[in-house]
Amino acid sequence: MTKENFKRTTVTAALPYANGGVHIGHLAGVYVPADIYVRYLRLKKKEVIFIGGSDEHGVPITIRARKEGITPQDVVDRYHEMIKKSFEEFGISFDIYSRTTSDIHHKFAADFFRKLYDEGKLTEETTTQLYDEEARQFLADRYVTGECPYCHNEGAYGDQCEKCGRDLSPTELINPKSTISGSTPVLKETKNWYLPLNNYQEWLKEWILEGHKEWRSNVYGQCKSWLDMDLQPRAMTRDLDWGIPVPVEGADGKVLYVWFDAPIGYISNTKELCDREPERWGTWQKWWQDEDTRLVHFIGKDNIVFHCIIFPVMMKAHGKYIMPDNVPANEFLNLENDKISTSRNWAVWLHEYLVDMPGKQDVLRYVLTANAPETKDNNFTWKDFQDRNNNELVAVYGNFVNRALQLTKKYWNGIVPECGELTETDQRAIDEFKNVKAEVEELLEQFKFREAQFAAMNLARIGNRYITECEPWKVWKTDPKRVETILYISLQLVANLSIAFEPFLPFSSKKLRSLINLQEFDWNQLGNTDLLKPGHQLAEPELLFEKIEDSIIEAQLQKLADTKKANEAAAYKAAPIKDTIDFSDFEKLDIRVGHIINCEKVKKAKKLLKFTLDDGSGSERTIVSGIAAFYEPEELIGKDVLFIANLAPRKLMGIESQGMILSAENFDGNLSVTTILKEVKPGSQVC
Repeated sequence: MTKENFKRTTVTAALPYANGGVHIGHLAGVYVPADIYVRYLRLKKKEVIFIGGSDEHGVPITIRARKEGITPQDVVDRYHEMIKKSFEEFGISFDIYSRTTSDIHHKFAADFFRKLYDEGKLTEETTTQLYDEEARQFLADRYVTGECPYCHNEGAYGDQCEKCGRDLSPTELINPKSTISGSTPVLKETKNWYLPLNNYQEWLKEWILEGHKEWRSNVYGQCKSWLDMDLQPRAMTRDLDWGIPVPVEGADGKVLYVWFDAPIGYISNTKELCDREPERWGTWQKWWQDEDTRLVHFIGKDNIVFHCIIFPVMMKAHGKYIMPDNVPANEFLNLENDKISTSRNWAVWLHEYLVDMPGKQDVLRYVLTANAPETKDNNFTWKDFQDRNNNELVAVYGNFVNRALQLTKKYWNGIVPECGELTETDQRAIDEFKNVKAEVEELLEQFKFREAQFAAMNLARIGNRYITECEPWKVWKTDPKRVETILYISLQLVANLSIAFEPFLPFSSKKLRSLINLQEFDWNQLGNTDLLKPGHQLAEPELLFEKIEDSIIEAQLQKLADTKKANEAAAYKAAPIKDTIDFSDFEKLDIRVGHIINCEKVKKAKKLLKFTLDDGSGSERTIVSGIAAFYEPEELIGKDVLFIANLAPRKLMGIESQGMILSAENFDGNLSVTTILKEVKPGSQVC
């Protein structure tokens, strides 16, 4: 069950892999909701620590380094700095953002492993793995390529075929090759250390399935599916040369499994911060080992098993750590109805967005929260991004703020007026927004960020409706005192907005507070109607948000179109050249020009078309061809094509086919019949 009484909260956000930048899928899945939650807790004066950092070990980093001719450290140094800077500019307010290549982390992770080893919590197992005799090293899954046994893609990796999507083992590949030397690897025995997950299965069932039924359905369901199966021991070491050396005798050439070392990074990064500022943060132990501390992990759905099964077992085996109280994992965010893919560069990268859309951090934060994939996959489109900015941030939120400030400037020189006697309309507006604090809090406590942001936006909707209903520009002529009350209430709503949106849109909330000269604010003031006192001077009105024009969106769509085009070009790979033949063998083929007189579909055959050709002989020739999926018959009538005239006849669906029409197969599998550029008489030979 969730902790009801706790003194403090440790919040972690999944460590991004230092092999590339951060994209909108990462932001929507992990970092924006985590930041919203932490900012909310801080506003409530809760004791909270927000831990982040770069995950810098693992095979993909060594592969990139090898391709670029640099060291793995060069790779992680580059991307760690890029990611850290992007988070800072975007307002992700980590208390520390460190890395897993730090000396503190290396020692902490090694000591953690050694304690489990010394206490007999790990098991040794000898297995056979693929070994590169030329490079003299065992091959991680991604260092092996070969033919997929399912779809026969010749470029499948040892862990997955990216063409058919099947999970693979390196030993399943047909004709496996080492990506390091190109040689054929051999099977060789190796020893590694395993975490016996099976020993903790009953404890996991009790802790998760009975104790945390309040977890999101997608998280609980994935945990249940794992626990309904028999958990197996999982290797916590790897045969690699990049990572944290295994601190055990006889473990030369082995490092800690990246998914053993990475989550420990949350703890080592906390230690780094506490060691640096002990007077502010105290000891790291109080954040990870004190029962009065609540632990919350923000992750994407692909990391659920590691944060809910493996990492808790590691901490349970260690014996001193608290367990996560909640793991509000999000599903995936797609981009323009296609899965985000870093390998295909199909993504909106944060560092590029910050250059293309300067000053619009909050627009992206707003859209990603509004489309948050909290319990199912969702979709990001640039058109929706534009619509939400123009129709919600500009037309609702910004419009209300601007109306209230401009009217106050016009009628009272930007000074907050007195509040007179309230009418029924005034009281209704006040009643509508006085409960916003409780509503937003309840939703945030349940990790329902999308609904919470919508509730905050309701303040602006209430405000617009109130001003429109009261029509102060008309009332001013007959009852100026009444306008004072209208503007007073409107300005209180504006001030409430600057507080309510602080967790969601920190940049625009700060700007709004500068426009109303609200120097100090408190979350507990949310819902009050006396945030701005009569006589308080407002600043010069400015637009809070600006409209995004079509040209801006078209540029982003063009960037994606260019990416797709580049991917298609890169995906093309010509089939291997067939075995060499003698010219005499080629001369045996009689390839001629045929004019298509008629073409029709073959009944009961989805793939076949029946052609009637003028082959120049004075008689008509019938050929059956399997290209019905690529052409309608009427498209081909009247065309001149190439065909093999001396191929032995054979029957297809009871029709004798007298030759073969030549087609070219594109890289995507599409067929295109071969034609000629100039007019040539039917029956002309290809030579």
